Amino acid sequence: MGRRFDCSDADQKAEGLTEAANAVRRGELVVLPTDTVYGIGADAFTQSAVTALLEAKGRGREMPPPVLVGTVRAANALVEDLGPYGQDLIDAFWPGPLTIVCKANRALSWDLGDTKGTVALRMPLHPIALDLLKETGPMAVSSANRSGSPAATTAEEAEDQLGESVAVYLDAGPTNDNTPSTILDLTTAVPRLLRAGAIPVEKLRGIVGYVATEG
Repeated sequence: MGRRFDCSDADQKAEGLTEAANAVRRGELVVLPTDTVYGIGADAFTQSAVTALLEAKGRGREMPPPVLVGTVRAANALVEDLGPYGQDLIDAFWPGPLTIVCKANRALSWDLGDTKGTVALRMPLHPIALDLLKETGPMAVSSANRSGSPAATTAEEAEDQLGESVAVYLDAGPTNDNTPSTILDLTTAVPRLLRAGAIPVEKLRGIVGYVATEG
């Protein structure tokens, strides 16, 4: 079974972060808290780890995972450019529940699945997640649940669904909110809402002006 660490205990938190970072470097999977729901994560640059993440969730390559970063600098290194609105959106909403889809840096040797040359990026507003990401660098992270099941809001729920596929569980108690991040596509001339979430469209429009929505 994966090891679970109680991050409300300072010693367990320190040991858990070390173990989780080591697991990610070994190409293993970890479960971490974020500001939305618990996530299952892997080194974004280890193809076998990303494949294992998709298999643990019961997903195919047609649903590539987003990438979480611990710094804005890391995000900039992963994209061709942020477009005319990316930096303003980052300044306004990161760290926080906004995922932006940009054209991926073509020089990177990674394989997140069928991304069509894009990457979905987010910097989460959670101290445990940020501490881990600063150790590991960018991680492919998706919600910690089997595809089709509810997203996990506790480490226990994640463990019930994902079990032994995960090496380390970082338990920071229940998440404050189970609303997913808002996803905004910046690869087109007009920013396009891909998923409604924790940040309302009105707030996005306050930064970028017009946002295209489906329907």
